Amino acid sequence: MLDLLGIINKAEDTHHLTKEQIVELLASHEYDQQLFMAADRVRNQFVGNQVHLRGLIEFSNICQQNCFYCGLRKDNIHVQRYHLQPETIIEFASKAKDYGYKTVVLQSGESDLYTMEEMQHIIRTIKVLGLAITLSIGEKSRAEYQAYKDAGADRYLLRIETTNTEIYKALHPGMSFENRVRCLIDLKELGYEVGTGCLVGLPNQTAESLAEDILFFKALDADMVGLGPFIPNSETPLAQEKGGSFIQSLKVMAIIRLLLPDANIPATTAMETLDKEGRMIALQSGANVVMPNVTEGDYRKMYTLYPGKICINDTPAHCRGCITGKIAGIGRQVSTEYGFRIKKNNDQLTE
Repeated sequence: MLDLLGIINKAEDTHHLTKEQIVELLASHEYDQQLFMAADRVRNQFVGNQVHLRGLIEFSNICQQNCFYCGLRKDNIHVQRYHLQPETIIEFASKAKDYGYKTVVLQSGESDLYTMEEMQHIIRTIKVLGLAITLSIGEKSRAEYQAYKDAGADRYLLRIETTNTEIYKALHPGMSFENRVRCLIDLKELGYEVGTGCLVGLPNQTAESLAEDILFFKALDADMVGLGPFIPNSETPLAQEKGGSFIQSLKVMAIIRLLLPDANIPATTAMETLDKEGRMIALQSGANVVMPNVTEGDYRKMYTLYPGKICINDTPAHCRGCITGKIAGIGRQVSTEYGFRIKKNNDQLTE
């Protein structure tokens, strides 16, 4: 048995751990609270006490991929599919600005439904509003990523979900792990703030494979890392699987904060699906971002990634007021900044 408290202290001081050390932290629950407290201290030191809100617009649930864990998978015939017109997406973004958001996240299933020209128009028009723009629209060519960057996109979310190539292949029919990584590298090279992340609790996932995920995010120097528990969806091939745990997801998130101290880390809605205080607990264990939904109407209910998704019946205005109150309740403030990553140099990281 390694010295777990020593490992936590080392991570807090140096922001480096070996795979073996990460595995030891994930495998034992003896010092979970000390891990969460260390992550919270590092969060406070490097990204401060403010919480950045990003307004999430789920503009289409049409997807050409067939990922085994996802309710939006192409072969799920029980999903009522939709896609918003460009002007509706822009209208939702304008309302998000009125609610006080500085960033909108444009998220959809992976498809070619919107042409590159349509997406450029959407991005350019929203950019005029003075908002930062995060895209989460899947695997594209480098040229397409370049076109969206030129149009004004600032950030891009593309979760790897797992870096274990065997698990990846088993859960992503017709997809290529190598192409997923290529996309992330292209996005980095093109100057995006790049977000990625993983699911915790996938079938055949081990502490070793989760440690490899964490070290991948560190090696990529990801600007944002989002993760949450795998929640089985009854309309997918993994319907009968066990699913991930809240605590293990929280531990992975805390270790990521220790190793990437200045990254932006969201408290995800999936966390709150398993624990009614999940997002606030995450914010006190290393997270510094929340992404409230600003999509309006019944579309929220149709974006069925996993069962039990929170806030699907709420209005964007209610979500904004609710999350602001909860953040104040834990002694934090909602940021009025855009929330770009402020990178520290190596000297600052090891002081």
